[in-house]
Amino acid sequence: QTRNKSHIISNNTLFSSQDNTRQLTVQMMQNPQILAALQERLDGLNGSPSGYMESLPKVVKRRVNALKNLQVKCAHIEAKFYEEVHELERKYAALYQPLFDKRSDIVRAAYEPTDEECEWKVDEEEELTVSKQEEMKEKAKLEEEKKDEEKEDPKGIPEFWLTVFKNVDLLSDMLQEHDEPILTHLQDIKVKFSDPGQPMSFTLEFYFEPNEFFTNTVLTKTYKMRSEPDESDPFSFDGPEIMSCTGCTIDWTKGKNVTLKTIKKKQKHKGRGTVRTVTKTVPNDSFFNFFSPPEVPENGELDEDSEAILAADFEIGHFIRERIVPRAILYFTGEAIEDDDDEYDEEGEEADDEEGEEEADEENDPDYDPKVSTQPGS
Repeated sequence: QTRNKSHIISNNTLFSSQDNTRQLTVQMMQNPQILAALQERLDGLNGSPSGYMESLPKVVKRRVNALKNLQVKCAHIEAKFYEEVHELERKYAALYQPLFDKRSDIVRAAYEPTDEECEWKVDEEEELTVSKQEEMKEKAKLEEEKKDEEKEDPKGIPEFWLTVFKNVDLLSDMLQEHDEPILTHLQDIKVKFSDPGQPMSFTLEFYFEPNEFFTNTVLTKTYKMRSEPDESDPFSFDGPEIMSCTGCTIDWTKGKNVTLKTIKKKQKHKGRGTVRTVTKTVPNDSFFNFFSPPEVPENGELDEDSEAILAADFEIGHFIRERIVPRAILYFTGEAIEDDDDEYDEEGEEADDEEGEEEADEENDPDYDPKVSTQPGS
């Protein structure tokens, strides 16, 4: 019996250790800082060959070169794979577009959905929440009815895209207070892919209703991509990458350009000591700077600031294309954000548990003395 009991304890310890290892691995893989440090270490390892290659006989090195040539061919096949993926994206974009067009019609009040289209089946959890809040909803409904009598019915879904932007950290960080009145006029965002046979690219189209700020009805941002191995470094190929982007000219109404601001500076004459006020126009922080990205020179060399701006720009453009346009309603309601928040909460809870375990271990340690300093060198 003792042997059996010790065997069970041993197995339980093993399974517990495996569970802890799995949890730790999951936490590590979800922590951007740990991943970045790991990637940096791996990059260091990649840059530190063991010297084994140099020690190989010529006949073996010859075969290694043959394998590298095979790898280059693999990279070219992978490039073709991504080209076909792009074709599939174009094909399915055409299937999605009628649904997105109807979404736009509802948002801008060009179409009123039927009662059947407005029915939404709630799950059990939502039903419980609804039952608990029925009284509050009834009260709120009465108040809304009174307000509706006093004012006109709102058209469509007011401030739909502005709300989406404000709900997404990546985009809300770009928004300034003076941008918001303009974005209330944003009616739709579309993604257009390059035509068959043309270089790979996609364009973001921002559709605005007539407004007092500019005369454009559409603002565009085009991202040019490359999906082929670099001849000088074919092994670095890892799928399509954005190479450059171009914005558009915004035809601002006089006095409404939020990307510029006027400042006044006082200048003192060195000789006479007189003071004069000089007015200057300088760049201003605004979401609409998104449509004026830094130009990439022909040699591809950029200063650090321009590189940082373009890196962020590429990330934003990709995010709008991949997430915002296809799932706009979920970012409007916050449901897509809640999913992300839930993941972070779980990580935090696990981290708290681990800290608790460490504290408990210290308290149960017979050799642990809180009076003894734990600092190095003490």
